[in-house]
Parts: sequence; structure tokens; C-alpha cells
Amino acid sequence: MNSLFLSAKIGEVSVFIVYAVFLVVISFITFLFYGADKHRAEIGAWRVPEKVLLFLSVFGGAFGAIVAMKVFRHKTKHWYFTAVNVLGVVIHAVLLILIAFFN
Repeated sequence: MNSLFLSAKIGEVSVFIVYAVFLVVISFITFLFYGADKHRAEIGAWRVPEKVLLFLSVFGGAFGAIVAMKVFRHKTKHWYFTAVNVLGVVIHAVLLILIAFFN
């Protein structure tokens, strides 16, 4: 049984599933980091460095970052956060499609 979601061996998880789960997990972690940074900004505490937020976005968490930017109204005035996050979503969507096609 070789389909989009399963590889040729029974019980072996495909690269597509692993990558999709990775994107969901890293997006959730990124969402939490954005929320924590917003909360810390409001109370004047130590902040999450912007390079950490951008790193998480580039390496799979862009969808979670976009949702967090809307939910928390955080980092919305910084054009480069929007640009990096949109680019990240496009890159990872294309990678996911390529993995699905060539898997």
C-alpha cells in the first residue's frame, strides 16, 4: 500500500506525515513564544529576542507566527515580521507539496 500518507512498508510513517507533524508542532511552539513575548512586553519584563521569533518562523513556525500576530496583535507594525512569516508559509507549503508529490 503506497499512498500519499504511507510509505511502501507497512507501519512505516512517510516523510510527508513526519514533516506535516513537525510543522504543526513548531507552529504551536512559535505561537506560544509570540504570546509569551507579548505578555512580557505588557508587563515590562525580559523579552524574547526578535531573532528567536524570526528563527522559529523561518524554520517551520510561520503559520503559528501569523496566527499569533493576529491573536495577540503583536509585531504587526514590523514589516519584516510579516514578510518573513508569509515567505515562511510559502516555502514550507511548497516543500510539503513537493514531498507529497515525490514521496
